[in-house]
Amino acid sequence: MSLNTFGHLFRVTTWGESHGPAIGCTVDGCPPGVALSEADIQPWLNRRKPGQNKFTTQRQEADEVRILSGVFEGMTTGTPIQLMIENTDQRSKDYGDIAQSFRPGHADITYHQKYGVRDHRGGGRSSARETAARVAAGGVARKVLAALLPDLSITGYMIQMGTQRIDRTRFDAAEIARNPFWTPDPQAAADWAVYLDDLRKSHNSVGAVIEVTATGVPPGLGAPLYGKLDSDLASAMMSINAVKGVEIGEGMAAAALTGVENADEIRMGPNGPEYLSNHAGGILGGISTGQPVVCRFSVKPTSSILTPRQTVTATGEEIDLVTKGRHDPCVGIRAVPVGEAMMACVLLDHLLLDRGQTGGVRGRVGS
Repeated sequence: MSLNTFGHLFRVTTWGESHGPAIGCTVDGCPPGVALSEADIQPWLNRRKPGQNKFTTQRQEADEVRILSGVFEGMTTGTPIQLMIENTDQRSKDYGDIAQSFRPGHADITYHQKYGVRDHRGGGRSSARETAARVAAGGVARKVLAALLPDLSITGYMIQMGTQRIDRTRFDAAEIARNPFWTPDPQAAADWAVYLDDLRKSHNSVGAVIEVTATGVPPGLGAPLYGKLDSDLASAMMSINAVKGVEIGEGMAAAALTGVENADEIRMGPNGPEYLSNHAGGILGGISTGQPVVCRFSVKPTSSILTPRQTVTATGEEIDLVTKGRHDPCVGIRAVPVGEAMMACVLLDHLLLDRGQTGGVRGRVGS
């Protein structure tokens, strides 16, 4: 039984541990004849890699991806694509003190309870290090999507750190790549720099909320009832290590709206139906509407902190634990490119599913 794979037709299996010799993924179901090289994937990994500023873990990894199979003379062959990223800056000795104890808030204790054995070095398989493989797979998905849906664009950004939210009246898409927090609000970026620096120096961490938006998504992606686009998006985002909540469109806030406020009214435009709002987040009944697909997810605070926390050992001894090593004070920062990658993988998967089920045929609206 394998539970390390996601996707229906575009299937991704990730492998490897945080402090093993390498991590990577196998991408199966990629269409043949798509130009693909390591240079197409590397820029996305560069956005996620650690050690780029003082607000992320100081582990230094080049995160250089290698394509081992599935590409011949620069073109995908339709066979499984094997991607590998070597680990080069492990410091496993930092984790010697937790070999027989459990970090509060971390998966240490549940892995032990389920399997009776765990890789304690950097969290092993439960480490955010695993997400580099997802970003590599997302790079493949983006290249295929660019060929099939050239107008598609996927953008992720941070909208909240701790209790501090962005001001959407200051939303500037060009600002996202200019600050270390991937936020579209320049004032929030300045405020968060001070806020997170204080937390980091006090040996603490904080959570975040990431929003990922996809524009240029055609209507008709998603298959009710158990292959809904939003349910697969929610599952994909929820599978990211440290994610504790996912919502589409208005999400939980929709519970506070009335039917009059929530329903996205429709009028006819020159190219078909046009929606006057997007409370649904671009998905109705599990099927894309043609509007931007909007997904948000929350990332919990990093569990590995230098502040002593009460816990127990494998033998049941009660202790106070300080976790050494190099950790993100806000792991949500590097979750932005991971969320984008998962969006890309799910959208490509559903595009391939739709082509197989309907051949791309669409019901007409209007004359």
